[in-house]
Amino acid sequence: MTTIDVPSTPMPTTPAPAGDLTALFGGTFALELAFADDIARRAGRLLMERYERVERIDFKSAKDVVTEVDHLSEALILDAIRGRFPDDAILAEETGEHHAVAGEAPTSGKGRVWIVDPVDGTINYANGIPFFCVSVALVADGVPAVGVIHDPTRDETFGASVDRPAWVQTGTGVAAVVVTASDKDSISDFVVSMALGGPRVAPRARGIRRAVRVSRSMGSAALALAYVANGRFDAFIQQGGLSAWDIAAAGLIAERAGATVTDMAGGPWFNVADGPKSIGILAAPAAHHEALLDLVR
Repeated sequence: MTTIDVPSTPMPTTPAPAGDLTALFGGTFALELAFADDIARRAGRLLMERYERVERIDFKSAKDVVTEVDHLSEALILDAIRGRFPDDAILAEETGEHHAVAGEAPTSGKGRVWIVDPVDGTINYANGIPFFCVSVALVADGVPAVGVIHDPTRDETFGASVDRPAWVQTGTGVAAVVVTASDKDSISDFVVSMALGGPRVAPRARGIRRAVRVSRSMGSAALALAYVANGRFDAFIQQGGLSAWDIAAAGLIAERAGATVTDMAGGPWFNVADGPKSIGILAAPAAHHEALLDLVR
């Protein structure tokens, strides 16, 4: 990781405080990036106030749960968006689609849409496992433009915008630093976040595990995908089961850190119209992306 040096934006002489990222990054979406950073941190504080004190857990499906904290976090974020950007549409995990003032549906690919996951890794959160995050993204005309992933247990925030590099900021009142994806020479050294599905899953999983050092499944896709941005995970592979709110922010962050991010066929990784739990993603350094894609196939 290196201290940030954006050619078109002079580096300030003192570190910017947490949440004040406009001075560091500039760019077309500087205000939206600073807003997403602030609101993700605020939601993170709410999560930590109630961590290991969850009062209600409901079942969304046989294997998925939601807590009252998911709803409180989402309400906090949505209220902030409506107050600051009232004309924008919203797509949120718990409450679904909120149309823009002009009438565009969030999944139309037109206009601006905030995509929100108030607690990614709810099962971890509900069970006291400290691996979860808040994800806030802005999509403009179908293209991810701003992404912020905040891990409140580490007070660590990943972020990026479409015209600026990916960064991470750990702690309060410290400088953000630019992050880059893994530069390891060999796949055999890779630590990979992996969740496979579909036909012949067992032999395909064995093939990947033989090719890499080790695979992990952490329980928060957004945070694991963000980890590709600074090389904690050398690659991220998930074959299906993802939704727009899992990937919109983290996929942009990984991509702006230099990773190649695609769907499982090697095509574009983001389509706002994709249905919930229908998305698969492979993110890896460019030099090794195709080899991993072949192993998955």
